[in-house]
Amino acid sequence: MLEAALEILSVLGRNRLRTVLTALSVAWGVFMLALLLGAGHGLENGVDWEFRDDAVTSVWVRSGKTSLPFAGRGPGRDVRFTNDDYEAAGREVPAIEYRSGAFYLWGEFQVRHRNQHSAFDVLGVHPGFRHVEKAEMVRGRFLHDVDLEERRKVAVIGTKVRQSLFGDDDPLGKRIEIRGLAFLVVGEYEDVGGEAELRKIYVPITTAQLLYNSPERIHSLVFTLSNNDLEESRLASESIRLLLARRHDVAPEDRRAIRVHNNLEEYKRLTAVFGWIHVFVWIVALGTLLAGVVGVGNIMLVAVAERTKEIGIRKAIGATPRSIVGMIVCEAVLITAVSGYAGLVAGVLLVEAIANAAIELPLFRNPAVDLRITWIATLILIVCGALAGLFPALRAARVDPIVALREGD
Repeated sequence: MLEAALEILSVLGRNRLRTVLTALSVAWGVFMLALLLGAGHGLENGVDWEFRDDAVTSVWVRSGKTSLPFAGRGPGRDVRFTNDDYEAAGREVPAIEYRSGAFYLWGEFQVRHRNQHSAFDVLGVHPGFRHVEKAEMVRGRFLHDVDLEERRKVAVIGTKVRQSLFGDDDPLGKRIEIRGLAFLVVGEYEDVGGEAELRKIYVPITTAQLLYNSPERIHSLVFTLSNNDLEESRLASESIRLLLARRHDVAPEDRRAIRVHNNLEEYKRLTAVFGWIHVFVWIVALGTLLAGVVGVGNIMLVAVAERTKEIGIRKAIGATPRSIVGMIVCEAVLITAVSGYAGLVAGVLLVEAIANAAIELPLFRNPAVDLRITWIATLILIVCGALAGLFPALRAARVDPIVALREGD
């Protein structure tokens, strides 16, 4: 076994340039496979990261201006959502799981606690808003229905708000001033959406409406749906839009008056694109691997032609066709195995280097290589390398010793 291995290495060493070029073509194919798979995984992570903040099944509905005349009323009319719209959607659209209105206290408000003060966004919301924003409570509680019914001056603050106003102290049960009004802090939340989300303060929507003297006004409506099926999500969001259009005398086809953003639809659209990117990655990578395998086969054909006399001598002194075939196939397997492993290692190291460098790119995050897939691809490559060497080996096994010796002269 050792003698056979040394003999194969000796043969490959006599044709170093040819061996190196063949190995490079195979290594490049595996390297590109690992690199492209890592990039594809990074893109998938990027899409998931972009949707980390809100529930994937959320539907946001914002009001605008009418662009079409309807029911004797001209275009250019403002649409204003109300508390009744919020209640009607909950009654008439069964696909809704959680819902909330949003009342924006426009601009950043100066919020104070004793001698500490800073500017933060303040939103009036319903209790269901917690599920829409994926807010995780780290202290206390989120808003309750009773807070809205009694128009309580209570607030739920983000972690960054707590750090600015309270430092490391527990904020629960303490008061903050928002526009000169004291609010009792009843909860602190974490949000994976980043620092901007953690600099928000949520108060009961009825309290926010009262502060702005708009007791029925809602700036936008947001819902999460109980089913993540895309078609059902589209039907539910369209039902919400048509319901609001009827309630506000808006033309059913007027999409500027009532603007609907379906998060699931956007998510599915992006994931479908990345599905095609995956197909493209595999086509490119497998094409590169195939080119390497074909290169191995061609090189082995050339090698057999150059070693015709040598093969003839081997057969003349008793070498069997099986041993000739085994020798040629082993050479092909050795080239593909070593170069394929080298390409795999190089590709994985480069992907890891990119991941550790924390490069900020749109829709690209934490690239990684699924080693199972790359190992399977490498094993397939080795098998293909053996097959690529098999045909030249069979040709060598059929060489007539006398003819081979005569050709060598």
